Amino acid sequence: MIIFGDRATFAQASDPGTGSAIDLLSPNVVSRMVSPENPTGEKGKGAMATPDPSDPDLSFSKAAAELGRGWKVRPFIKVPAHSTVTIMDVSGPGTIKHIWMASSQDFHGVGRASILRFYWDNEPTPSVEVPLSDFFAIGHETFAPVNSAMVVDNPMASMNCYWPMPFRKHTRITFTNDGDKELPLLTYQIDYQLGPVPESAGYFHAQWRHALVDRSNPVFTILDGVRGEGKYVGTFLSWMQLAKGWAGEGEVKFFIDGDTSFPTLAGTGTEDYFGADWGFPATYSTLYLGNVLEHKSKEYDVGMEWSLYRWHVLDPIVFHKDLKVVIQDLGWWPNGTYRPLDDDFASTAYWYQQEPHAPFPQLPSVEARATR
Repeated sequence: MIIFGDRATFAQASDPGTGSAIDLLSPNVVSRMVSPENPTGEKGKGAMATPDPSDPDLSFSKAAAELGRGWKVRPFIKVPAHSTVTIMDVSGPGTIKHIWMASSQDFHGVGRASILRFYWDNEPTPSVEVPLSDFFAIGHETFAPVNSAMVVDNPMASMNCYWPMPFRKHTRITFTNDGDKELPLLTYQIDYQLGPVPESAGYFHAQWRHALVDRSNPVFTILDGVRGEGKYVGTFLSWMQLAKGWAGEGEVKFFIDGDTSFPTLAGTGTEDYFGADWGFPATYSTLYLGNVLEHKSKEYDVGMEWSLYRWHVLDPIVFHKDLKVVIQDLGWWPNGTYRPLDDDFASTAYWYQQEPHAPFPQLPSVEARATR
């Protein structure tokens, strides 16, 4: 892994296909983008639609009626309720370099009803299956600016990610609207390069989980069931505390390569893992660590919501056989002992690994995805 400026790439400079120094010429690489204006990403095929407002696929083309072909005819699409659209379907080898997306200005009722799925090399099951908002580190369907190395969210509701995503044979990305209403606007730009992919490059994965913790065993599983060779590179946690008082004494633990009762990596507390100390007294958004939801009250109270990210770009967690990641849910009793809690947790785990990947848990229903 090498770093250029404030961005991390996961390849050597001699491997331009997956990301290298910007000043190195790349004779074996071509730049491409899929967007509503060029759904296939093919060379010379952008902005070819002809205005026709009567066509449901060109419902935004009225503004270009007098200008004609080539003038912002299909910049956005609509996604009907309970439907799936394919937003990228491209043959490789290549590497996705950047994704920008925008939909509703208000994510409530939309963010977790919208699901992104990424399929690498014609696999039948997705390697990425995450609600739209959580994939881009937006917790509780509540937008907050994020200014990090791998995810950038800008007002009003612009979402960007810079995780490099290599594919060798093929990539397909779908967007599903599980909601009961049509999504009136979806737009995106997926920048990628076609070119060689190093043999050692892993495939990008992301998985979402949601659960209410049980006080009898106050542990939330961020990731489990991963098998094979890989690197864990990031955690996004959307957490609501359901008890009054500081609730972040729980430790983050990584069970690696056969660990059973005890982990190899054991942190020292929730705010410690996310790069803070003495609780979360203020918001921050840095290259690799963030606590981005502001609160009017400085008291840790029932219903307090947190959106926290930790990118393991400079310190990836290497595993060779298997991986499990958990976080404890602990506060304080008045007598100074730890208090088991039953908070609401949702997480997105990001990692690279060899394929094939183990099956993901079934995604919860739309109703079950909501914060309690």
